[in-house]
Amino acid sequence: MLSIDVGERTARTESIDDVLEVFIGGRGVGTKLSHDRIPYDADPFGPDNRLTFATGPLQHATMSFTGRLSATAVSPLTDGLLSSNAGGFLSRNFIATGYAAVEIAGESDDLIAIHVTDEGVEFESVPDLEGATVSEVGASLKHRRGLGPEHVACIGPAGENQVRFASIMTSESRAFGRGGLGAVLGSKRVKAITFDGNATPDVELDPIQIDVHREAATSDSIMKSQGTASVTALANELEALPTRYFSELSFEGADGIDGDAVASKKYQKGTCSACAFACKLPTRDEETGLETEGPEFETVMSFGSNVGVEDIVDVMQSNELCDELGLDTISAGDVISAYLASEDAFGDVDLIHDLVEKIAHRDAVGDMLAEGIDRFHNELGVENWSSKGMEFPGHDGRALNGQGLAFATSNRGADHMYAEMYDYEYPLVDAEDALDPIGLEGKPSVVVESENANALKDSAIACKFSGSFLTADRFETLLATPYETLLAVGGRIVDLERHFNNHRGFDRRDDTLPYDLPGFEDALSRYYAVRGWNDDGTVPEDRLEGPVIAEST
Repeated sequence: MLSIDVGERTARTESIDDVLEVFIGGRGVGTKLSHDRIPYDADPFGPDNRLTFATGPLQHATMSFTGRLSATAVSPLTDGLLSSNAGGFLSRNFIATGYAAVEIAGESDDLIAIHVTDEGVEFESVPDLEGATVSEVGASLKHRRGLGPEHVACIGPAGENQVRFASIMTSESRAFGRGGLGAVLGSKRVKAITFDGNATPDVELDPIQIDVHREAATSDSIMKSQGTASVTALANELEALPTRYFSELSFEGADGIDGDAVASKKYQKGTCSACAFACKLPTRDEETGLETEGPEFETVMSFGSNVGVEDIVDVMQSNELCDELGLDTISAGDVISAYLASEDAFGDVDLIHDLVEKIAHRDAVGDMLAEGIDRFHNELGVENWSSKGMEFPGHDGRALNGQGLAFATSNRGADHMYAEMYDYEYPLVDAEDALDPIGLEGKPSVVVESENANALKDSAIACKFSGSFLTADRFETLLATPYETLLAVGGRIVDLERHFNNHRGFDRRDDTLPYDLPGFEDALSRYYAVRGWNDDGTVPEDRLEGPVIAEST
C-alpha cells in the first residue's frame, strides 16, 4: 500500500500482504484498512478520514467485467463507512503503479493534484483548477502531463464545495458515485489524482477467463443497446418506479424516457477496460448537439419520473451537468425532486438544471440542498426519503418488498447495488430463482447471501452485470478458493462495516424505511440472527475474532 499524507506532503509504502490474503482486494481491503486505521469518531471532512483506493485480483485478468476500481472512506452523507466503485479505464493504470491500495490522508493547505507512478509521488499545486469542471480538469492534465482521462480520478466544483453527495469522476463520465466520496477529496483539497506506470505485477489467473470474455462478446443482452434503462418499462408496469418525489409508483410519461428512448439517442458502442460486453451508452441529440454517456435507469428515475420530466433529452442534459460538476445523479435528482415537491414545480426543466448548478456551487437554495434530504427535509416540509442519510434509488421497496428490506439493512444506506434483491423480484433471474415481490417470508437469508456475494464481487473486483457469466464455480476457479469460503469473506466485510458504524452510533434504529412493510420488524430480527448479530443491530465483538471460515447461511 502507498500511504499519502497531503498535509505533510509525504508518501510511504507498507506491506499489506496479510490483509490481501484474507480480504482479497477492492472493497474488502479498503474496508479492513479503513476499519483499523480511521478513528471511530473521525469527522468525514476532517484530516483523520482516509480515502483508500484499492484494486483486486481480477484487474490482472484480460476478461470482461473487470475494468473497475474501489474507493472507501467515512461518508459525509451517511456518516458511516462506505465503499463505492467505478468503471472506465482507470483500474489498469492504477495497477501499473505497482500498488494494491493507495491511501489519502491529512489535509492540504492549498488545492493540489497528486501524481502517482511506479517511480514515486509528486504533489502539484493547481490553483488554476479551482472551480474547474471534470472535463476541464482532464484537458488541463492532458496538456500538463500528457495523461488522458483514463489516468485521472478527479472532482468537480461539487467536491470542492463539499456537497455531501459529490462524486469522484474518472474517464470523464464514470463515477465513484454514491455517498459523497468526492467531498472527502474536496475536504483534503485534492482536485485530482493521476496513476501511471509500468510495474503491473504478474498475476496468473485460470484460462477460464477466456470463456467469460467470449460469452460476454457473443451475448445478445438488451443491456448492450439500452443499458440499465432497459428495466424502466418493467419497473413502471410493476409500479416500482418512484414518481414526483416518491408520491406515486408509476409515471405516465415513462415511454419518453425508457430504454427505447435512450437507445434512440445512442450513437456508438461504449465499454470499460477489457470488457466485450459493452453496455455503456454514449448518447447524442442531433438537434441540440448534446452529448453525454447515459442516462442509466437510476438517472432516468431521479431526473425523469421523480421530477416529472418525460423528455429523454432533458434527462440527458441533467446527466451531463452532474458528470461535469461531479454529482451523484441519484441523490442530486432526489433532492431536487424534494424541492420541486415543496414548490409544486414538477416538470420545470429550466429550474431543475438551474438547481443542479446551484447545488454544485452551494449557491442560494443550493447550499441547503447540498446537505441531502435527511438534513433539510424539515425545513422544506417534505417527507424524509432517505435511509441512513442516503437518498433512495428506483426499484421501489413498496412494490419489491425484499428490496425494501435490503434498503434498510444496507450499511451504505438506501443503495440498490448492496444486495440487488430487485433481480429476484422483477424478476431478472431464471424462473426457478425468482421470488414473489410481495412479502418478506424467507427473504432475510436471501438478502444476507446476496450482500455477501456482492461484497465478494466488489473485492475481486467484478462488475455487478457479470452475474450470469462469473458464476460461483468460476469464482472458485479464478480465486482458487471454495465459494462458501469466499461468501464467508463477504460476510466478514459486511460485519466490519457494521462494526465500524456501530461505534459511530448506528444500530437497529437506523435500519429503517419511510414506509411500512408487513412483517418488517420480524424480518429484520431474522436478518440479524442469520448474520449472527445482536437483535439491536450491533455486531458482537467476538464475531470479528479468529480466522474467516465458511459459514452456512
